[in-house]
Formats: sequence, C-alpha cells, structure tokens
Amino acid sequence: MKKILSLMVMAAMFAMPTDAQFLKNLGNAISGQSSSQSSSQSSSQSSQSSSSSSSASQSKPSANNGKVYYVSKNGAARGADGLTPATAKKDIQAVLNIIKENNDNGAVIRIGEGNFLGYTNQGYIEIYNFVTLEGGWNEDFTQRDPLKYITRIQPGEDQRGTNGSKGLITTSRDLDGVGTTNTVRGTLIIDGIMLDMGLENFYKPNNPNDERNGCPSAAFETGRMEDAVPPQIQHQIFHSDGAIAGNVIIRNCLIANSSYFGLQFNTRCGEIEIYNCVIISNRYSGVRIDGWDKEGQASHINFHHNTVAFSWCRDKFMEDMGYGFEYMNKVSADVHHNLFVGNNYAAVARTRKLSGPDAPIEARRVTNLYDNYYFLNAADLQLPSAGGGKWTNVKCTDIEEMVDEKTLPRAENNKELPAGSPVINAFDKDYLEAFANLKVISESSNFNPNSASNQFRQATGQNMQGTEIRRVSMFGNRYNFDKALKLFGAMEGYGAQKP
Repeated sequence: MKKILSLMVMAAMFAMPTDAQFLKNLGNAISGQSSSQSSSQSSSQSSQSSSSSSSASQSKPSANNGKVYYVSKNGAARGADGLTPATAKKDIQAVLNIIKENNDNGAVIRIGEGNFLGYTNQGYIEIYNFVTLEGGWNEDFTQRDPLKYITRIQPGEDQRGTNGSKGLITTSRDLDGVGTTNTVRGTLIIDGIMLDMGLENFYKPNNPNDERNGCPSAAFETGRMEDAVPPQIQHQIFHSDGAIAGNVIIRNCLIANSSYFGLQFNTRCGEIEIYNCVIISNRYSGVRIDGWDKEGQASHINFHHNTVAFSWCRDKFMEDMGYGFEYMNKVSADVHHNLFVGNNYAAVARTRKLSGPDAPIEARRVTNLYDNYYFLNAADLQLPSAGGGKWTNVKCTDIEEMVDEKTLPRAENNKELPAGSPVINAFDKDYLEAFANLKVISESSNFNPNSASNQFRQATGQNMQGTEIRRVSMFGNRYNFDKALKLFGAMEGYGAQKP
C-alpha cells in the first residue's frame, strides 16, 4: 500500500488532461481492485465480436501468389537469381529492384533472420510493386517464426546521413494510382518484420544524475529524446511517396522508437488492414493514414489486435501530438480489439473534421471505435470542442454514452484495463513506472519584453526574443527492442497476438 500511495503522489505532479483517470487506473492496476463494472466483463455483443475477430491471432496466408524470391544474410550479392533458398540474394532491395525490372506484381519475398539495411546499408528499402515481404524465416527456409528468427530493419548511427527523408520502408510513386478512378491495383503485404529507429535517433545520455538528461533511472537505455539540437532525425518508419492505390496489410510487425510518426502514409483507394503489431514509443503519432480520394469513399482501415503504447508528443513541452491512432479525413476506419497504454496525449484522436463545402464528404466517412482496452493514457479519446478552443477528452468508459452516433456509429465496450491484469507485467516495469511518475522537474524563462535588446527589436520591426527551459523526468526515451517483442501475445484476444 505504501508503494501504491507513493506512486500516486508522485504521479500527481504529472500535469495531464485526465489526471484523475490516470491516477485511478494506476492505483487500481497495482492494487488489483476493480476500476469499473464495465471492465470486469464484456457484453454479449463484445463477446461475439471478439470471437469473430480472434482469428487475427493466426497468420493469414499471403494474398499474393506470384513468383517467390528468397533473401538471406548468407545469400549472394551478385550472380544469384534469388528464386531458391540455395540461390538467395543477400539484400532485400536487390530483389525489389529485380521485381521492378520484371514488373512482378504479386511476388513474394521470403526473408531470413538478420538486420537488413537496404542498398549499400543506407538504412531503408523502397518498394515499387505490390508484393509480400515475409520475414521470420530460418536459415534454410524450412521454418517460419517471426519471434524466433527475427527479421529486422534497425538502422544505427551510420545511417543518420544516408536514409534522409525515407521511411525504413518507403513505397514509391509507382504504387500511386494518379489519374485512375479509385482502381485498386494490387495488394502490398508487410508481414513479420521488426522495424526500429531506436539506434539511429539522438538521445540524451542515460545518466540519471543530471536532470537535464530526462533519464529516470540507470535501468534506462537512454535519456530523453533530443527535440532540437542536434537536428533530430525526421522520417517515418513506414512512409509512402504519394498515395497507395491498392490494398495494404501490415501484420506481425514491431513499429518502435520513431522520432517522426510510426506508420504514416497516404491511401488513394483500397482496404488497409493492420493487426498483430506492437507500435511503441513513437513520437508524434503511432498511426496516421490520410485519404486522398476526393470523394472520401474509396479507402477503409481495419485496425485491430494491436498494442499501441507510449506515443510521445511533438516535444518535451507536451502540448500537442502524441497520439496512438488518428482518424484522418477522407478515409473510414474500424478500430477494435486493441490495447492502448500510456499514450502521451491521447490513445485515439478524432480531431479532424471537414466542414463547409466539404461537409458532404465528411458525412460519408464512417469511424467506429469498439472493444478496446485502455490504460494510463493522458486521454482515451480526443475530439474537437464544440465551443472551440481546447480539445475535448473523453474517458473510455464514457465514449458510448457521450459521443454521438454520427461521430462514432459503433462505440460499445471501450474499457479500462481489468484490475490486476497480467498484461501490465509484460511491459518494461521501469519504463511503465517512470511514465506513471512523469513530471516537469523545472521550468524557467528569461523573456523580458522591456529589456533594451527587445525594445530595440520591437522598434525596428523584429520579433522580441527570450528563452524558455523545461526539464522533464522523461520524454521519448528508447524502449528496449527485446522487451517490446515480449508484448506479442501478452493479452489473449486483445492487443498484438503471437504470429
């Protein structure tokens, strides 16, 4: 009990929009007491939905059935055709380039374990065709287990100057249906690839003895993420050049430690399914998918069975961004059976809304949010304020009652994480506890509008200047790669399931 009270007192220093809910969830989770009647059991409708969606725990067969290629760290750089395990290529990008030359849409690339950094180890790969990237194969391609034979794209310091604005996986404009009328041109599948920017970003030292570092304890790999100097890396983990005119499936993947969005891409038309993914410690937003169909009817997102945790705000002032999942304009979405934990601004944001001449387009968008669990988020759902000004934050247990049917036609069974849930223990204990105790350590400003320099600048039409310093206990610290993998299958039926 002393530990519970200590945590709650320290957490009270964390100025977030929903502190009361935050403290309530934290205390209930640690003590094992029930937080609400709705979190103890789901309704029959939830049970039916869970049953119909629980098949997400099984890896689905590839939708592409074209030519099969093989990539292995022990493969050949030149000479091999990549069409058999014995003639595997060494580089994913080399195979993608062959597929582009042959226009092999529907091809499947099976990838062995190892860290694959693209052409000349530049730190990214670029996709030109609708293909399947299938990671998690053993050395001789006789067994597949994405959590045992780990296929990763994990750039480090050497890639800071070579991957530029490219996402770790970037789709080229070849997948964009510019000039077409909502024509689905194929299916892109990313399956069983672990994507992590944590070794590439700039962080403060992992020294808890200097409060400037934002390092809560010696157990942390890094201090807080740098937000200004040196210039932080600014690219997504998954990114599209233009929009994707086709179906997209992203499953059984880790999306970790991005400094600038996790999955952030554009859709022109097609069905987008994202499931069985751990999306953790990404800055700005874990998932943002924009619709590019001018009528707003050609794309739909099915986002389910994902664990979305510790999405961080834009900077250490923590005044904007920091979303787990964002509903964007001109695309409909169903968000269900996910686990949202510790998102720094809101687990889910439905803050975008077209109006005026575009109101009919907005009316065609359907956004559903149902059968999800939430824990320690600054806000569970964020909406625009009808009166303007600040955002409206809604607790998960109030979503169905308080949000109108036009905004969320389906909104049932959004619940706080059940008391004493073992899934809490699957998270890095030090990281979770430090987030619970997140606080501003010190804050100061030396802005003086009456100083001689600012009086001169104002008289000559220049902006006045000053400095502001804020020190926080943590912000965007790197989440350990191996510990993130332990979140697959941590909660049966919700969050990322095991491949």
